[in-house]
This record gives sequence, C-alpha cells and structure tokens, in this order.
Amino acid sequence: MHVPDGFIDAPVSVATGVVAAGAVAVSLRGARRELDERTAPLAGLVAAFIFAVQMLNFPVAAGTSGHLLGGALAAILVGPYTGVLCVSVVLLMQGVLFADGGLTALGVNITDMALVTTVVAYAIFRTIVKLAPHRRRTVTVASFVAALVSVPAAAVAFTAIYALGGTADVAIGKVFAAMVGVHVLIGIGEAAITALTVGAVVAVRPDLVYGARGVTGRPLEIRSSPLAPVAPGQVARADGPVADDARAPEPDAARAPEPDGVRAPEPDGAAVPAAAPKRSARRLWWAGLAAALLCAGVVSFYASASPDGLEKVAHDKGIDKKAEDHAAKDSPLADYGVKDISDARLSGGLAGVIGVGATLAVGSGVFIVVRRRRAAAESERG
Repeated sequence: MHVPDGFIDAPVSVATGVVAAGAVAVSLRGARRELDERTAPLAGLVAAFIFAVQMLNFPVAAGTSGHLLGGALAAILVGPYTGVLCVSVVLLMQGVLFADGGLTALGVNITDMALVTTVVAYAIFRTIVKLAPHRRRTVTVASFVAALVSVPAAAVAFTAIYALGGTADVAIGKVFAAMVGVHVLIGIGEAAITALTVGAVVAVRPDLVYGARGVTGRPLEIRSSPLAPVAPGQVARADGPVADDARAPEPDAARAPEPDGVRAPEPDGAAVPAAAPKRSARRLWWAGLAAALLCAGVVSFYASASPDGLEKVAHDKGIDKKAEDHAAKDSPLADYGVKDISDARLSGGLAGVIGVGATLAVGSGVFIVVRRRRAAAESERG
C-alpha cells in the first residue's frame, strides 16, 4: 500500500506530513515508557523483521498480491508508540534506499500505514484481551482479529486522503469499494502472519511481548494467611503460621536453596512479590534476525510478482494517471535489487539483506537513544 509520488496533491501531502511528524514526536515520548534495557534492541529487530516480511508478497486474487503492513505486529510486540516508530523507520528506509513509496508521499504513508494500522489494531487487541479469558491463546486470537481489521482500516484511510487530495478525477465510491474489497483479503494474510509471529514469541518469551503483559500470568507471590496473624514465637509460612519453634527455618548457612524467582517471606509475614530473574533476550534476538535474513535474502525470491492491492486498484481505476517518477529511482538498490548485478536471485537477496541490516541499525539506534533518555530522566528525578 505504498503511495507513490503524484497520487496526492501538495496541500494534502503537506498536511499529512504534519500529522505524521506529530505522530512520530508523540511516539518518541511515549516509547520511553514502553522500552527498557531488554526491549529496546528487540524493537529495532521488529522493524527489521517487518521490512523483511514486507518483501514477501502473497497472491490474494487474480493478478493481485498483498504484503504485511506490520502495524498490528509491532504494536502488540513492543507497544503502540514504539510500533508507530518501527513502521515509520521501515517506510523511511524503503523510500530512501529502495524507491518504494514516494518521498513527497512519506507523510501519507506514515499516517496511513504506521499511525492508522497501529492505533486501530492496538485498540481492538486491548479490547479483546480485556473481555476474554486471560490466557496465552487469547493473545494469539486477539492478534489475528486486530491485524485483520487494521488492513481494511488503512484502505479506508487512504480513500479518505484521496478524496481530499487525489490528483486524478476518479469516482471515490469506486475507489472505496475496490480498496476495501481487496484489502479485506490482504488482511487475512496479515492476520495469519501476525498471529503466527506473536504466538511463537509468546510461547517462548511472553515476558517480552508488550501486549501480553498482565494476560499470560502473574509473578508468584508467597503470602502468610491474613486470617491467622503471626504471634511471637511463630514462624510464617505460605499456608499460615506455625506455632512450633522447633520447626523454625534453619540458619542461612544450612538453609536449602530457594527456587529461582521465589523468596522466603519476611519475618513480619507481609506479602513478598517474587523476584523473577531477568532472562536474557539474546537468543530470541538472534533467532529473529536469522528469520528476517532468511525471509529477505532467500524467501523473497519466491514472492508473488503481481501488483499489490493499491497498485492494482490504481491501474484499474485510473488513480495512477499522474504518478511521478520516484526521486530515488537511480538508487543502487531501487526496486529491491542491487545495481549492476545481473543474477536476479543474487541481486534481490543481497538487496534484502542490506535492507534488513540498514533497518536494524537505524531502528536500534533510535530505540537505544530513546531508552537512554528515559534512563537519564529517571536518574535526574532520583
């Protein structure tokens, strides 16, 4: 759904640019609350993964293909504010390096593909997880539904933008019907990719999925019974006080080691939250990077060559009558191929790997800076 230059007139392009800039600014502040020392590097990986999977166009109808937009996936994995930034970084890399999506239309694309999809998807996702039972399966189902709805929502948003600033004289009703119709089908593919990815991460590291917080379980707590206060000489246990000094815990030196993430209760019998150990996200990071490189460097060669939903509708309805050449059309990576490499498989695979690396570097840099600013603000307040 990358909008090229020339589809939208200058005034509306400027207006959407202002909206996009405001959304990015707000998201930079909001992301400070969502990112910590473990999730900041993962956010950069999410951006790189979305870039890679967007190269995998899948057929949805005769002569039409679709690809992941990624707003729902990013919002659920790393949070809505960070999600807007993830997709914005992807769109920036695609426009500057690969001539995909117009530079004058960058505001349109960020507003449509980053802001609308993320906001709609996360609102639907949170509504479902609040109303449904708190289980891991709920997160996966909510991810599917949120992603499914987010794609036609973006199609509706594009139609509204085109109604305000379209450069070709086209009946808006026909554009609306065509855009929503094809993007409902694309939404099914988006939903499947999103649900599979979120489900896979939740299965191994639910603590790293932003949308799963408070849904997939709470840390273990050890409490003494509030109905049986601890009297002098008694020892507090998880199932209540024991009035037997002989059964008191042994000295620390002889005490049996406690299970990971569980601390013995304090002498006053107060509830003590579990001190769950922080597990490294390194394995997940490397696995995600390998998947992104595989998708961009190998699987992308087998992606559908048919035009995507917007391209097909634009051609059929005449929206592309005033399309302009991309300002970066002479980029050595234009059209997802490396210039002067004749082998299509090698050219496309190498371009995909370069794109993953560039997106990962830029995205990780942005999110690490955001995280450090949060840490600096916290130290100043402390």
